[in-house]
Amino acid sequence: METYESVLLVKNEVFVFKIPPRATNRGYRAADWNLAEPEWTGRMKLVSKGNDCTIKLEDKNSGELFAKCPIETYPGMAIEAVADSSRYFVLRIQDDNGRSAFIGIGFTDRSDSFDLNVALQDHFKRLQNDQEIEKEKDTPKQQLDLSFKEGQTIKINMKITKKDGNEVTGGRPKPKGGAAGGLGFLPPPPGGVKMPAPPKLTPTSSPSHQPKSSSDPAAQADNWGEFASANEESAQAASPSTNQSSWVQF
Repeated sequence: METYESVLLVKNEVFVFKIPPRATNRGYRAADWNLAEPEWTGRMKLVSKGNDCTIKLEDKNSGELFAKCPIETYPGMAIEAVADSSRYFVLRIQDDNGRSAFIGIGFTDRSDSFDLNVALQDHFKRLQNDQEIEKEKDTPKQQLDLSFKEGQTIKINMKITKKDGNEVTGGRPKPKGGAAGGLGFLPPPPGGVKMPAPPKLTPTSSPSHQPKSSSDPAAQADNWGEFASANEESAQAASPSTNQSSWVQF
């Protein structure tokens, strides 16, 4: 499968400096360079092809290649930041014969060097993620066994409600009332209005006379005089020709 070259970053102005050999292990310093007189000025391109990543220094007008820097890892030996500035780097350039040399590059704006750092980090992070995905594909995953073991059973409690609102349990509808025999208790009647008790009847008798015995017919007539007069009035209304005195004697 043919692999295409992808452009990750382009900076239209980059300066190339001739750097002295590093005398100690403390790192490179841009202050040791002749920053006022760069050796070359052109365009920088960061490209990737498959897993390969390369910085190319090209002419602004013609696009002719001035130098290239293959990058295997970042951070690494191919590109290294200087110790005293964030705008300058040291590149290890190589030709087609495999010969290498070290040069210094720099940007006018710090944002350009920041973009270069981010683009390199994103590229190698993507390569790392791709490698982890490939490892997961090759590593067999343990499959979960969700099948029932021999003799294993489960119990499911199902609650089904019909359209009439009754619950169905065991295939038969369950009545709403919980009474035995399928009959529900009737609700208690609402509180009614209590009727007043009838007034007590007091017998009409003279203080000088002794109370008569209840077995005496005359005493009974005195105790029930009010009811007797009421009976007389109703009898007179029913039969006007009857003498009132006969009712009194009775």
